[in-house]
Amino acid sequence: MSAYLFVGPTLARTEIAGLCGFTCLPPAAQGDVYHLTRTRPRAIGIIDGYFDGVPAVWHKEILWALTQGIHVFGSASMGALRAAELHSFGMRGVGSIFEAYRRGELEDDDEVAVLHGPGEAGYVALSEPMVNIRATLGQAETTGIVSAPTRAALTEQAKGLFYQERSWKAILRDREPGDPLSGEVSRLRDWLPAGRIDRKALDARAMIAAMQAFLDDNPAPVRPTFTFEWTDMWDAAVATPPARGTVASDAGDGDDEWVLDELRLDGAAFESVRQRALLRRLARDRDALRSVTIDPAALRASEQRLRARLALFRKADVQRWCAENGLGPGEFEQLIEDEACLASIEVDLDAVLGRDLLDQLKLDGGYGDLRSRARDKRAVLGSLGREDAAPIDCGLTPIALAAWHFEVRGGRPMPEDLAGYARRLGYHRTPDFYRALARERLYSEEGKVGADRL
Repeated sequence: MSAYLFVGPTLARTEIAGLCGFTCLPPAAQGDVYHLTRTRPRAIGIIDGYFDGVPAVWHKEILWALTQGIHVFGSASMGALRAAELHSFGMRGVGSIFEAYRRGELEDDDEVAVLHGPGEAGYVALSEPMVNIRATLGQAETTGIVSAPTRAALTEQAKGLFYQERSWKAILRDREPGDPLSGEVSRLRDWLPAGRIDRKALDARAMIAAMQAFLDDNPAPVRPTFTFEWTDMWDAAVATPPARGTVASDAGDGDDEWVLDELRLDGAAFESVRQRALLRRLARDRDALRSVTIDPAALRASEQRLRARLALFRKADVQRWCAENGLGPGEFEQLIEDEACLASIEVDLDAVLGRDLLDQLKLDGGYGDLRSRARDKRAVLGSLGREDAAPIDCGLTPIALAAWHFEVRGGRPMPEDLAGYARRLGYHRTPDFYRALARERLYSEEGKVGADRL
């Protein structure tokens, strides 16, 4: 199981440490979910996230994760907020806090916000979240510790405090003589140590249990029903490093993405591995075949591609080719439809193929060599401060860099549609493809490393 949990003050990591297959990350900040998707997890669970001081996890990066086939769960705190906002898009919310936000019973972010300590101190909570206060006071009323008016008065008092200042001590401060709440507040103070309800922790545990049960059923990747819109703002956001350098260090050494870059640099080798990887994905995700729909525009595009590939530019050319290959007109049309269906499946699956490519590479026996080269490249570029190299770092334009890769080094023509070529390799953004080429150029030039270390 490859699953990650963004968790901080809601649950202690020691409680999760024994759960097989879960990796804990710090509270989510803007960019963390997007960068985590590059490791191709099966599921992401968001419990805690930052509110102040660090940009909050962005709705669009969660939508992006869903388009990559990754199941995203939310509960308890920031996760409950985002799940309530995105449940109609496929994010899975768990727990009563999520349900309250979804139904509109809760609206304010401060209901789940807390002041907490740093990671070195285990993100210990230094204030009481409003949702816990509501749950505890509700239970106190149910058990007869306080009356309904007292519960309402204390709830209003707590809500009036700044979230960082909320605590039971502040709420249950000593009352003035004659205060009608004094007696009930005293009973509540005595009842609290055993009666306090940690609603956030309960919901977080429920989400983890739900994730475990869900993943044990070996679910297929998410197949979103919405279209992801790539905007200039999103383009700028994904080009920015994570708000904090936590995901990379907590999620592993990050070798896999570099290994995939090594494979993608050799187009022929990549295509061979890709074909088997597509079959592996289809064997596991059989719904991909049943969900394919082909519209007339896709059929026309498929026919144009097929006829261009076979040099069938005129109707007479098609008739001659069909006669030579023993096909009737209806059978040629079926070939076109089949090609359109395959193209649609490939477009859908290429975006989520990273793990399957790595698995196939390991079965083929090529993973070790590529991983060794990837690690060496990463070390060399790291020593130069160029792990995130761009074409400008090589003194070349992107097109010139691509020409070097294909024509000078590879001895083959440069594809006319570089963006389409990059997408087929699994790059969601063409600049990511150019970044891989820039890394290779710098690595090969550093003391002719490319020749010496292969």
